Amino acid sequence: MNESKFIKTISRFPGKKVMVIGDLILDQYIWGDVSRISPEAPVPVVLVDRESFMPGGAANVASSISALGGNPVICGLVGADFWGKMLETQLEEMRVDTCGIVSDSVRRTSLKTRIVARHQQVVRVDREVLGEIDVAARKKVVNSLKENIKDLKAVIIEDYGKGLITPPLIKEVVSICRKHGVIVTVDPKENHFSYYRGVTCITPNQHEAGKAVGITINNADSLKAAGKKLLTKLDLEAVLITLGENGMCLFERNGRIRQIPTMAQEVFDVSGAGDTVIGTFTLALAAGAGFEEASVISNYAAGIVVGKVGVATCDRDELTDAIKGSFKTASVDIDRKGRK
Repeated sequence: MNESKFIKTISRFPGKKVMVIGDLILDQYIWGDVSRISPEAPVPVVLVDRESFMPGGAANVASSISALGGNPVICGLVGADFWGKMLETQLEEMRVDTCGIVSDSVRRTSLKTRIVARHQQVVRVDREVLGEIDVAARKKVVNSLKENIKDLKAVIIEDYGKGLITPPLIKEVVSICRKHGVIVTVDPKENHFSYYRGVTCITPNQHEAGKAVGITINNADSLKAAGKKLLTKLDLEAVLITLGENGMCLFERNGRIRQIPTMAQEVFDVSGAGDTVIGTFTLALAAGAGFEEASVISNYAAGIVVGKVGVATCDRDELTDAIKGSFKTASVDIDRKGRK
């Protein structure tokens, strides 16, 4: 791999159609400053300056794909409420196809409110309704997939454990995608790993991966054992385990293992970093990249967004500049004792 190959892959992002199926969240940020402690309780008093809203959860994955030039289609549930309408409007403004959004009068739109003072998150308040979707809602999601499948390069399943992602839904999605040769990637929920058997690739973090196979990941050997076990247990083509400040590790069915060091220069906020990884990784696969190349590109993208405050995205220019500015051999074979 070399710099020019990465740049060429990124140049193919525009127009690649990727469907994101998952839990939709609206992220609210209340920005302010703290100058005193409340006399009522030992908590800071935040003087509010402004507030902002951003798509979160699966919606953030879709907006990340759009920012990189891809053509995302979003499928998920919102409540028949003000917040649901706001989220749908924001996604449309970000050039996300919202044809797969289902409005459910029984549920409320998931709203996460973060209060931020001097670039530090003070508290988060969650307002949501949990519980599995009904058969009618599942059929609407599946029908949306069927209507778009001929134009899709990939499908992302974004599981935040809110109730949309269930074994029957994943079974139908995988069956349809396999029939049409469409890639399926999953950003998993730690208690749902048994759902994902037969997808193309999953992107768990270190804790999720270890818990899924009963291995405490604390060194290279335990990491290697966990990755290999996930591949076999779930019949996957690849597993990409994110390791925070230690980067990522890619495991492929052919036995290849690649350690990819982090590209982050400064870390201000890790919110949405996992969304950026799976969105960029899958878009790169849709553009013809192999698993290793897609992993390295997604690692650069994650390094960009953690340097921003709040749930953020990066665009193709930022990603291209980051690769040009700091390109180096970013992958080593840990099975060969670090030799490149």
